[in-house]
Amino acid sequence: MKSALKSLFGKWFLSPIGLVFGLISFNVLGGGIEGHVFLRGTPPPEVPVDLTNFPDCRSVRKEPLTTRHYVCGTNGGLANVFVFIREGLQGRSFPTPTNEVVLDQYHCGFHPYMLGVQTGQVLRIKNSEPYMETVHAVALTNKGFNIAQPPNTSARFKFDRQEILLRIKCEIHPWEFAYVGVVEHPFYAVTDTNGWFRLPENLPPGRYVLEAVHQKLGKQAQTITVEEGQTVNVRFEYQSPYKNAP
Repeated sequence: MKSALKSLFGKWFLSPIGLVFGLISFNVLGGGIEGHVFLRGTPPPEVPVDLTNFPDCRSVRKEPLTTRHYVCGTNGGLANVFVFIREGLQGRSFPTPTNEVVLDQYHCGFHPYMLGVQTGQVLRIKNSEPYMETVHAVALTNKGFNIAQPPNTSARFKFDRQEILLRIKCEIHPWEFAYVGVVEHPFYAVTDTNGWFRLPENLPPGRYVLEAVHQKLGKQAQTITVEEGQTVNVRFEYQSPYKNAP
């Protein structure tokens, strides 16, 4: 009888306790990272693009065309800097985004100039020009490609490995470039015209290495600590390579 009661009470009392504990979850409020990237000094002048031998481009672009190496805001903020978590997320897995990242060709260039995509996510490359373009991905760790792209068409690609930065260019118009940061997680951003960036929210609390990458000025890194529910403000600063910079 005692054994039977023990079995009965074990069934009706112990099992629900296990069930309750199985349903309990502990939600940790993640943190955030935002900040600015600045260029100290005068940015080097952009180089004009000579369109004399490119009547196709001249037909759609009326204003002068230049390179986009050092795009800065009035506050000295540096645009087109790729900022991402370089260390601190090892061993974690993140779902592949279902939305497509779009890279478009119009006004004689790739837009945006700098962008990010997660491994396995679809990068859709469009040609919105009324003439032929090409898309050549110069990859080091991923599989590259080089295709012709007729007017008003698009193609979709995926990258399997992290690569900072992957270069995309047009073989017909040699000034047309775009740069892609391919990362294994969603915690990345690209600075705007004022040099401002914000990583996606809910970064797990912890210690991280945050890296900023500029196509011409190279890399900078900072070690930061993200606490639960807090936003960390970060500042990166590059020195202008312009010889006449103050």
